[in-house]
Amino acid sequence: MVPGQEPNMGRSVATDPGERAYATMVAKAQSLVPQLRERAARTEELRHLPLETERDLHDAGLFRMLQPRRIGGSELDYVALIDCAELLGRADASVAWNLANLASHHWMLGMFEPRAQDLVWGRDPDVLIASSFIFPAGRASKVEGGYRLHGSWPFSSGVGSCEWNMLASVVSSDDEADGIEYRIFLLPKADYKILDTWNVAGLRGTGSSDVEVRDAFVPEHMTVAVRDLAGGATPGSGVNPNPLYALPVFSLFPYVLSGVALGNAQACLDDYAEVARHRISTYNRAKLSDFQSTQIKIAEASAKIDAARLIMRAACIEAMEHARGKHTPDMAIKTRYRRDGAFSVNLCTDAVSMLFAASGARGLFTTGVLQRQFRDAHAINSHLAFNFDAAGTNYGRVALGLPSENLTL
Repeated sequence: MVPGQEPNMGRSVATDPGERAYATMVAKAQSLVPQLRERAARTEELRHLPLETERDLHDAGLFRMLQPRRIGGSELDYVALIDCAELLGRADASVAWNLANLASHHWMLGMFEPRAQDLVWGRDPDVLIASSFIFPAGRASKVEGGYRLHGSWPFSSGVGSCEWNMLASVVSSDDEADGIEYRIFLLPKADYKILDTWNVAGLRGTGSSDVEVRDAFVPEHMTVAVRDLAGGATPGSGVNPNPLYALPVFSLFPYVLSGVALGNAQACLDDYAEVARHRISTYNRAKLSDFQSTQIKIAEASAKIDAARLIMRAACIEAMEHARGKHTPDMAIKTRYRRDGAFSVNLCTDAVSMLFAASGARGLFTTGVLQRQFRDAHAINSHLAFNFDAAGTNYGRVALGLPSENLTL
């Protein structure tokens, strides 16, 4: 895609309230790009989002794009996560990462029991909720009225700005016949400790610190079993009947964040093309735009990015169609969603790596954005959801008639 040209994100002329709300949200995200890009260096220095950035996201309603309409949210289709994260990712991947993460938690809370929703949103519908969905990091045991939870969880993005946290844990039982249960626990800030551990090379501005819980009591209604998030009716369906809240959560987990990789890669391509259009070679004074190698790099990178966009959006749109038809995807479809989520982000990472290498020594300067885009691309790609070996192996197992090894699907 040439710089200045917007991608066709599958948008059509808005003719109903849902389409108009979607178009408005995308436009708000687009309007924030210039100032977010200007703040990117400062965001990295802070290691978390600046207060003015959080306020901009709140004022635009972006955190609440998937929140139920009955609470005042926009209740947009799931694909909005891809499209809005892509746009913000063109400015700063750290901002897009936190926006997509925290917005998705409003979506997930809509699947909890209504009592949990009322407690959280009744106090403040704008409240931010962090997470860490690393199940082995915690241990929970069933007690009267709820659970006792303890553990230490890494990578809780944006946690410093949040009043609540969704923490994943294995539930232990004295009876081995009960098997392994995966459950998500919703805790107030007073019940966990934030550990300042986020000193990293990429996605530096996300503030993804560790959190620690020591023997907290979590009421039953403030938890949800992973098996209740596999697609179809959830504990929150009675108050939130929109198909959005019947999607299979962990099957679609990669698409919470994949738009960030997409936007970061698109920005890298646009910046590379803009420089190549005007730059003169240091050695022979030839215009870089005349080099066939430059032209081929732009073609290949843009093809990878465009393909990634199509793959990501198609999965989200298909999942919404399944939910509207009250059809729960089978394991073959669920593992395909995970496969495609990883594959599409890998395409974006490949595009950025290729453009970084093609930029030569210019990309090494910390005063430029290319080195940040490269670091952020590889930080995004390091997320387990984008590990193609893991996603591909499980897809292949299911395709060959073997059981899935992913217990969250």
